[in-house]
This record gives sequence, C-alpha cells and structure tokens, in this order.
Amino acid sequence: MTDDTAADGDTFGVGIRVTDAEFRLVVHVPSEIDAGWTDPETFQRQIESYTWEQLDREATLAAVASLAETGDTVGLGTVTMRPDGEVTAESLSRPKTE
Repeated sequence: MTDDTAADGDTFGVGIRVTDAEFRLVVHVPSEIDAGWTDPETFQRQIESYTWEQLDREATLAAVASLAETGDTVGLGTVTMRPDGEVTAESLSRPKTE
C-alpha cells in the first residue's frame, strides 16, 4: 500500500445479508488494510455506526426486504475510513425498489 493510499484510508464495502432469521450488516474488508486497524471489531462497529448515521435504517431494511431473498446480500455502497475513524469518502445509498 502506498503512503497516499494509507492517507486516504481503506475502502470497505457495506451490505445487508439476508438470512432465514435476520438481516445482517456485513462489512467487506480490502485484502490489504492499513496496519493501524488493530481490532477488526472496532472498524466494523465504526462502519456500522457511520452507515446508520447516513441511511435511514428502517427504510433501508424495508427496501432490502422487498428486493432480496434468503441468502442474498444487497450492497449499500462503500465507506473509506482511516484507522482514527475519519471518513474520507463514501458512496452509501438505500437500495432502489422501483
């Protein structure tokens, strides 16, 4: 990873996985990640928190329910974040139902 890439942060994909029992927010982690991320649960919680700050949770989950079947994962976009929690870019959006 170059210094420029590290300065920009790591880009995580965000989606909702549909199971028989629940919806799960999933965070797709890049194959190379900044060494500053020492605890995987930390960035997953930060990405989850940021996602629900940007998107209406109820409306997003309703859209996923209308589009997806068990076993599907519906992408919500990406969040680029530095290990200090600063978001440098994002492309989150609720799935389109029309």
